[in-house]
Amino acid sequence: MATTGGSVATTGGSVATTGGSVATTGGSVATTGALSSLWEPFSIGDVQLRNRVFVSAHTTNFGRDNLPTERHVAYHRARAAGGVGLIITEGIRVHPTSSARESSLASWSDDAVPHYRTLVDAVHAEGSALFAQVLHLGRQAAGGHSRGAAWAPSAVPWATGAHVPHAMGRADLVAVTAAFADAAVRLRRAGFDGLEVHAGHGHLLQQFLSPVTNTRSDAYGGTLDGRLRLTREVLAAIETAVPGWPVGIRISASEFLPGGLDVDDMVEVVERLSEELPLAFLHVSHSAYAGSFTLSTQMADMSFATAPFRHFPARFKAAFPGLPVLAVCRLDDVTTAASLLNEGAADLVGMTRAHIADPALLDKARSGHLDEVRACVACNQGCIGRIEQNLPLSCVVNPEVGFEAEWDTWRSSVAESQQGRRVLVVGGGVSGLQAALTLAATGARVVLAEATGTLGGQLAVAATATNRQRWQRLLDDVARAVLAAGVEVRLHWAVDPADVRAGHFHAVVVATGSVPRVHAVPGVTTVTAEAAVRGDVEEGAVAVYDETGDWIAAAAVETLAAAGHRVHLVTPVAGVAWNVTTYSRLALLDRYGKVGVQVHPLRRPLSHDGEALVLEDTLTGERQAMAGVRTLVHVGPRSAQDDLFRALDADPDGPAVALVGDAYAPRSALEAIFDAQLTAARLLTGGPTLGLGDIDVH
Repeated sequence: MATTGGSVATTGGSVATTGGSVATTGGSVATTGALSSLWEPFSIGDVQLRNRVFVSAHTTNFGRDNLPTERHVAYHRARAAGGVGLIITEGIRVHPTSSARESSLASWSDDAVPHYRTLVDAVHAEGSALFAQVLHLGRQAAGGHSRGAAWAPSAVPWATGAHVPHAMGRADLVAVTAAFADAAVRLRRAGFDGLEVHAGHGHLLQQFLSPVTNTRSDAYGGTLDGRLRLTREVLAAIETAVPGWPVGIRISASEFLPGGLDVDDMVEVVERLSEELPLAFLHVSHSAYAGSFTLSTQMADMSFATAPFRHFPARFKAAFPGLPVLAVCRLDDVTTAASLLNEGAADLVGMTRAHIADPALLDKARSGHLDEVRACVACNQGCIGRIEQNLPLSCVVNPEVGFEAEWDTWRSSVAESQQGRRVLVVGGGVSGLQAALTLAATGARVVLAEATGTLGGQLAVAATATNRQRWQRLLDDVARAVLAAGVEVRLHWAVDPADVRAGHFHAVVVATGSVPRVHAVPGVTTVTAEAAVRGDVEEGAVAVYDETGDWIAAAAVETLAAAGHRVHLVTPVAGVAWNVTTYSRLALLDRYGKVGVQVHPLRRPLSHDGEALVLEDTLTGERQAMAGVRTLVHVGPRSAQDDLFRALDADPDGPAVALVGDAYAPRSALEAIFDAQLTAARLLTGGPTLGLGDIDVH
């Protein structure tokens, strides 16, 4: 159907607008057959779970004074209400030397009990079981918060440049063992259904287990029996303190470290522990907290395949058929999760980031509405990326994370409140799509205008890059939701101020994105990262000059290398991908090494002498020649495309106008989507109060 302004995509069929196929409404999934195993009840000890899906422990940084808050309650209540069978809290620190920061959770005082009881009651009220995880971080519990020192088996830093921890003495070991038992008593009093003791991920108990981190020569080091001693004593102390309570352990099946623990070692560890202690379950993860590739496996991003470590729980299930085994990591969808159950690889499946992205995932799946799920894209930007910066948990695809109660209140108060109002959203990137979806929820009649023939903006280009293809899932999900909400999508419409006046819109959201700035270097062909990803680069060696340190440059580098180019990465600073979370950067650097990317830090391109690209040392001014390079990809700060907003904003008699996403200020998809939802909500209704200070509509 064609109208003024270009072609219109509406509901009622499927529309290819994001580079892929976008289904609209009417999707369904059978809850029998392949997926039926997900809904089967399961028992851990005397705890009956309504299904076999759980949310594993993950840090939120919602705490205050190391205690849970109302944000925790609302966050976990939403996931319990969505139908998950079991939730395991983020790691609860058992001793002040493990606190790291006050936004983490702890249980070293009786004062914590009523706070945890509130959380337990909220989760139970929605039908889910709740286990507490207890841990001591060991050497990576940075001492900045307490101005103390981290405790560890040996004085081995977790990464190059990290602080040297205190090698624990006899009294320290006694104190930590008692702290685990005391925490268990408090958490049982709070009403938790069971306990998970964290003996993996390179935290304190695994540090004692591993020969890489335990170089002791006393009774707690040396042989496996010695290295296992602290874990054995902790579990025995907990069993004495809370007899009969379901207590299990979380382990890393492999440390992915030279000389470290592998799956054979860990099978022996579990065999010894299970012979001596009543383990209620075994949660199989992987990795160590060390400054190398291993840390990236813990939060495997979209560069890894779905369920990349499913073989680990299968190994333990085969070795210990009578012990409930929990599987985790990138179980992105219900089909993948169910396949592990159907193969007998695990008894419970953890869909943690999937539930951060969509708390109602299971309810949607079971009721035949999988097409409404907003899927995790494993970008690591809003979850672990923010946690790494000591910021509260968020999510690129779910801007409501951490503010569940506020958004629920807003939705119930504004439903259909804007009936009859016509709102124009200009720009079909993710910020425009999210703004349109938010406005449609108010009952407004929303028109989305996109100047090109496809939706998605920059993210549609990113989704074609090597190891970044999962972005397409986000675009498909949000475009499908926009169409299902009744938004009128007009493609090939480059809106100008006259169009806005002629349309008699009550309000306008400008989401026109940003464009790259390219600084040409004489004598060399200079192109954008987008051009590099599209393949618009001549054969031969290519230099990528990265001034931003983010995924735009990284995507260009990997895509060029995959296409067979010899790639030189040039940065003006003493680092690589410095704005990419450590949990993804370590894997990225590993891939760079495997494909032969040459890195040139503290350099900038200066000129081309006809034979070579000339680089300048940013410290000394010295020059070096890079022979054979005739193409330069420049990745620098982008420019907001805000001309339309400026014109509309200058008209005092025009409609209300808001500016969102990169058009407001170039940032990542995380900020673009959050900004779009909050700004669009406030444009018509005042929006929810999120406690973020005096944020006005842009």
